[in-house]
Amino acid sequence: MTIEKACHDFPWTENTMRSCLSGRYFNGAIYNQQKLAGFYIGEVAGPDHTLMDICVAPTFQRQGLAKALLTDFMTVSEQAGAENLFLEVRESNKAAIGLYQWAGFSEVGIRKDYYPSVNGKEDAVLMAKTLNFGSEGSFQY
Repeated sequence: MTIEKACHDFPWTENTMRSCLSGRYFNGAIYNQQKLAGFYIGEVAGPDHTLMDICVAPTFQRQGLAKALLTDFMTVSEQAGAENLFLEVRESNKAAIGLYQWAGFSEVGIRKDYYPSVNGKEDAVLMAKTLNFGSEGSFQY
């Protein structure tokens, strides 16, 4: 929760975070000298996986840790047989959008007024990546 609160103006609640630690969710973490430096939370939805949250503590940002976490999310998803990956990102978060584009995600839509912001609401960019091209029913964009 400390990292979540440090990374977001509107962080998840502790109840939301706890609910994402079991069931259809999976998680990854990265440490620096035995100190938690970042994490991600993924969700399994049928044959697809969604990146629900990814955070790197401010003191560890700009060191490639988000790239390592995203790579782990994609590897775990591919090994589990996921067909497609999805995520939502704030339209203003250009650094994250660049990271997702580097990883092969493409914009597939916009959710209007999705995120709370200091000025009201902000749009979310929907992004997707196909993993297993040969799978029946794979998302195509």
